[in-house]
Amino acid sequence: MSRAHDDDTDGNAAYGKRTFTRSKSHFADRITADGQEGWPVEAGRYRLVVSRACPWASRAVVSRRLLGLESSLSLAVADPIQDDRSWRFTLDPGDRDPVLGIRYLSEAYDARETGYPGGVSVPAIVDVPSGKLVTNDYQRITLDFATEWTALHRPGAPDLYPEPLRPEIDEVMEGVYRDVNNGVYRTGFATDQGEYEDACRDVFRRLGWVSRRLADRRYLVGDTITEADIRLFTTLVRFDAVYHGHFKCNQWKLAEDPVLWAYARDLYQTPGFGDTVDFDHIKRHYYQVHTGINPTGIVPLGPDLSGWSAPHHREALGGRPFGDGTPPGPGPEGERVPAAGRP
Repeated sequence: MSRAHDDDTDGNAAYGKRTFTRSKSHFADRITADGQEGWPVEAGRYRLVVSRACPWASRAVVSRRLLGLESSLSLAVADPIQDDRSWRFTLDPGDRDPVLGIRYLSEAYDARETGYPGGVSVPAIVDVPSGKLVTNDYQRITLDFATEWTALHRPGAPDLYPEPLRPEIDEVMEGVYRDVNNGVYRTGFATDQGEYEDACRDVFRRLGWVSRRLADRRYLVGDTITEADIRLFTTLVRFDAVYHGHFKCNQWKLAEDPVLWAYARDLYQTPGFGDTVDFDHIKRHYYQVHTGINPTGIVPLGPDLSGWSAPHHREALGGRPFGDGTPPGPGPEGERVPAAGRP
């Protein structure tokens, strides 16, 4: 049985009568400080499996970097191109993950639930001793990194989900998720004109709202980077490269909105953000895997990526990127994005 889906290989998806919808994560166990669900936070026990192409997985990669969890939670990077068994470890010697010893992420899913009929999505956290999937709950994983994994945070780690701001962060993230993070998929996988137009208008209506909100503040909520910024960034950094053309989100480009373009560059140039982005993986995944949208598999040459390093001048708005904390140091050498994926 195929474990990959041409509709949305980045995560869980389903179709109603007309509208693309994203399913809730089937495996939603939590790894917590008290281990209440049977999965205690423990250095070295778990492995985070991601694709650098996937915006949902990229959230976890950014959060892990900012919080300094690299030495406690190892990282497996899947090939951006999938076969009929979905995410595979063909970037590793012998086409196997060197820690889990598996060729496909689906093997960890099958170890957890034999015959699980759903898709295989990233991010996924796997229990190394048992080889079983723990969770693929992309909405919860990063929140738990920020709040449950604190004993393993690096000195100077920022507070990405500050308790006094959580109601506002949650409200902002809900609208951004519905209309932007998931909205670009609703647009790209629309099956009729009306569905497409409704979804596309929602994307740009929300982007306009975000642009106005960021016109006089550096970050989405408060004066420091929070979970809300991470979640918006992973969509914005893909916008002109894939969503504008491939998903037909083309009312305007990110680079044509001065506020959003400067905001995205500000985050990209912040340690922990841009140094996790692989444009090569992003473009090859979307254009070569989504054959229902791009049957030729041709990957476009553009857009020009050099602008990501241009000055943004957002520091004039104030704000403290890491609050009372400090920037993360360079990531582990083995995890650095290859030159082919950088501007």
